[in-house]
Amino acid sequence: MSPSRPKSAQPLSAAEALQLLEQHARQSQDVLASRTDAGPEVLNYLAENGAAATRRAVAANPATPAETNWQLADDIDKNVRKALAGKIGRLFPGLLAEEEKQLRDLTFATLEKLARDEVSEVRAILADEIKAYDCVPKTVVEALANDADPKVALPVIEFSPLLDDRDLIELVAATRASAILSAVARRKHLSGDVSDAVATTLDIDAVAALLANTDAAIRTKTLDRIISQAAEVAEWHSPLVVRADLSKSAIRRLATFVGTALIDTLAARSGLDEATRTHLKSKLEERRSTEAAAEAAVIEAARKAGTLNEAFVAEAVEECRKETVVKALSVLAKTDELTVRRVLDSRSAKGAIALVWHAGLSMRVAFKLQTQVMRLSGKDLVPARHGIDFPLDEDEMRWHLGYFGIS
Repeated sequence: MSPSRPKSAQPLSAAEALQLLEQHARQSQDVLASRTDAGPEVLNYLAENGAAATRRAVAANPATPAETNWQLADDIDKNVRKALAGKIGRLFPGLLAEEEKQLRDLTFATLEKLARDEVSEVRAILADEIKAYDCVPKTVVEALANDADPKVALPVIEFSPLLDDRDLIELVAATRASAILSAVARRKHLSGDVSDAVATTLDIDAVAALLANTDAAIRTKTLDRIISQAAEVAEWHSPLVVRADLSKSAIRRLATFVGTALIDTLAARSGLDEATRTHLKSKLEERRSTEAAAEAAVIEAARKAGTLNEAFVAEAVEECRKETVVKALSVLAKTDELTVRRVLDSRSAKGAIALVWHAGLSMRVAFKLQTQVMRLSGKDLVPARHGIDFPLDEDEMRWHLGYFGIS
């Protein structure tokens, strides 16, 4: 006797039965599409007849044959083409090593299709995957390097070994886009000719990237030309100062307009002659005097305008302008600058908190002072009580002030 159907079970309709068959068929297809041992005929069948998810799995499968890859490069679903672009890029060197000429040609053709894809996301994936290869067709690299979408062009411009000096100089001459110029400027082993081309643009970000590129060969005349324009371009000061190829005259010229910290950096260079060291010491003293006078003027103007307050000090703290913070706290706490510096240099979080309290400012400023200016962290930090309140009582505050001689 055959088993009886459970009373609660309803018989399947024809539509439900077909739906179950389709679901099982799709699941089987998805499993096969990801298997590297499925065989070329099966993968080709799935690429032609499978659902979008199945075709994506075939596109991502490293065992998919070259002809099927070529067909998938025209798939109507962009996600299929994105999966293919990522796989082809990763596998390309190995494909070339293993395949016969006909299959290599198909792989080249697939790359060219993807490089012309109407969806920039597909082109960007391909560009990022092949950016460092020297075995891809140069026509593909040139197409990607000249792409209108920066997400496509930038990786290839910065990293492709197939772009020679002539290509790079033409790219620089053809654009005003700072991102493109900066990508050229960041390249490894940049020649003097290309550096000249970038420097001539006077693009602030690109020249800063060029100066920061220790692999860039920059001629003395080119550096001198940049320095002659650099006084008003703060973004160039630091990368200029740390370059190892500065001449003595370049060092002296830089000392006439960079800040005290950067003059200190120049003075710390090895190999300086005594005359240059003396010159830098003199410029450092001049600059410190000038900067101190300028800061004092700013503080006095704020005091007279009634804006020497919490917001003023908080902004100076957030921007790590220590001299401004010292002078502002000195005025607000009615104590001398030397004492304020002693507090900040002591790494005493409680001393700094007491000083800020005495200056009439909030614990929010005191905490930022600890992290931004004093550079305290971990167990050295003293946080606010309940998120906003001073963690010390008035007697403790006064004790710490007295320790530093503040009445």
